[in-house]
Amino acid sequence: MSAFNERVIAEFRASGGTVGDPFEGTDLLLLTTRGARSGLPRTTPLVRLAHGDTEVVFALNGGDPASPAWYHNLVAHPGDLTVEVGTETYRARPVEVADPVEYEELWRRQIAVEPKFAQFRERAEGAGRRVPLVALTRAGS
Repeated sequence: MSAFNERVIAEFRASGGTVGDPFEGTDLLLLTTRGARSGLPRTTPLVRLAHGDTEVVFALNGGDPASPAWYHNLVAHPGDLTVEVGTETYRARPVEVADPVEYEELWRRQIAVEPKFAQFRERAEGAGRRVPLVALTRAGS
């Protein structure tokens, strides 16, 4: 894990879910997955979009041609996820957003909040990758 992510995770946990610059005012969550190859827990800070009783995360990877590691881990071990939002921690189950209307609406909402997501999406799609959107729902819900 990068030193930057370690700092963000520590600040998130110490402050009850808020983080300063460069994420000041950004809705974040911490997603802990199990490594696809290592089997070790991996925690990643992610921008979140609240959507009903779920949290939606965007597997952008900055618009790179490949999906981020956390997404590969989630696909490999979908039953082993933990989400931290604010001071709350819960087990979650992932559901990839498949409905094209919902997919586009979630993008519209996220870009309205974080305009740079449009550039990341454009870059990924220009490289031939459809960015997965994953709804994280409380396990047992």
